[in-house]
Amino acid sequence: MLYAIIAADHPGSLEARLQARPAHLERLHALQDAGRLILAGPHPAIDSPDPGPAGFTGSLIVAEFPDLQAAEAWAGADPYAAAGVYAQVQVKPFKQVFPA
Repeated sequence: MLYAIIAADHPGSLEARLQARPAHLERLHALQDAGRLILAGPHPAIDSPDPGPAGFTGSLIVAEFPDLQAAEAWAGADPYAAAGVYAQVQVKPFKQVFPA
């Protein structure tokens, strides 16, 4: 089943985000290589694909996991969580309708 991982960043966490990014991306590449990643990306803090020093307000990941507990465990082990980037992480079942 698919799960949406919706994370909100702590204000002022851009430096920690940048430092943890390589490890975060490595985990996403592993999901992608396994054919389980649907989409992933950050929420820019301003209306720009490159927000510069304004940074980001959070992230969205949609991926396939065996169950909710596995999705929550994966999200809890994210390098951004360990680095204190995320203030809050919500994991919810997700039903993809489009694209069909």
